[in-house]
Amino acid sequence: MTGSAIRVMIVDDHPIVRDGLRGMFEGTTGIEVVAEAGDGARAVDLALVLEPDVILMDLRMPRLDGVAAIRRLAESGSQARVVVLTTFDTEAEVLPAIEAGATGYLLKDVATEDLLRSVEAAARGEAVLAPAVTSRLMGRLREPEPALSDRELEVLRLVAQGTTNRDIASALFLSEATVKTHLLHIYAKLGAADRAAAVAVGFQRGLLH
Repeated sequence: MTGSAIRVMIVDDHPIVRDGLRGMFEGTTGIEVVAEAGDGARAVDLALVLEPDVILMDLRMPRLDGVAAIRRLAESGSQARVVVLTTFDTEAEVLPAIEAGATGYLLKDVATEDLLRSVEAAARGEAVLAPAVTSRLMGRLREPEPALSDRELEVLRLVAQGTTNRDIASALFLSEATVKTHLLHIYAKLGAADRAAAVAVGFQRGLLH
């Protein structure tokens, strides 16, 4: 590779994914894979030493997840452009990553040519977003966030404390079936897929403290 090649680091906890991406870039002029990491903590350590231009970052990984790694890189003053490459496109995944400092957000079904163009664009400092992510973000801007009811807020706060459905039902004098219904409404309003994601969005939106 020439000195002007874009230096890329691949971060994913699945070796087969890392191998596939490395193989893709090896046949490409102008992009050089300088490192790989299987978790966010290792990624941060390597990035601070090797100073890659672009980091392709998965989100759900052991030791340190992608969002936490992105935030830690930003706090450390790293100049690397981080492009999330994941299978998840819910608001609960996208927004924290962008807010942490990600330059881009792509899904793993992205075409090879689009991924290469995105890496080049990210290296220039341009934002790169998957079409599905762009649509989701635009929809969020156009539509007001649905508000949680007082009861839903009570349920969410108890969930954030690690309370089980049975104990929530007991504390609020509800049936477990009613608690589950409230949870489904909470997930829908927050764009969350599960309890952990709902709590994360709750903190992000200031509903939890």
